[in-house]
Amino acid sequence: MTVAQQTLCRHFADLLSYPDSATRETAAACVALLRELRPEVDEPLTGFVNFLDSHQPARVEEIFTATFDLQPACHPYVGYQLCGESQQRTMFLIKLQQLYNQHGFTAGTELPDHLSTMLRFIGTVADHDCQQELVSDGLLPALEKLLQGLDQGDHPYVELLSALRIFLTGTVDCRAKPFSVIRPKETCSCST
Repeated sequence: MTVAQQTLCRHFADLLSYPDSATRETAAACVALLRELRPEVDEPLTGFVNFLDSHQPARVEEIFTATFDLQPACHPYVGYQLCGESQQRTMFLIKLQQLYNQHGFTAGTELPDHLSTMLRFIGTVADHDCQQELVSDGLLPALEKLLQGLDQGDHPYVELLSALRIFLTGTVDCRAKPFSVIRPKETCSCST
């Protein structure tokens, strides 16, 4: 990934974290950078910015919580989306933590498979193969499931997740040879 793409990953990570006073500013910065790199992605994200502009912060927080904390189909945990609450998810978490430790990355207070944590990691790690695998084998399949879980065309987080999916799809190198940093195919028997 380029430096600008990694910056976008960190912006998306912030936007998928609990909303705070910087959320609107981060969304605007994300739209501006996307307009330069991937103009086709800025439209759904502009819809998300409009949502932030038209709602009080308390309402944005309420919608975020109702979306990601109270709906199991929308929990923002990649391992949960791929494997459910299972031993395979536990193995996925362990491998992610090992990967983070190997690269000197700290997950913070979230579990290692939280969508925002994984995006922050991709936005900081210089290992191209690692980035590619996390995006293609983890984030993109999880985003598909999250979007299916929301399944509401006018939901503001559908716009944000759709923009992220389009952006990440454009970062995947289809010629990259398959390998496994975090998840051997046989470890997680979930449908992706």
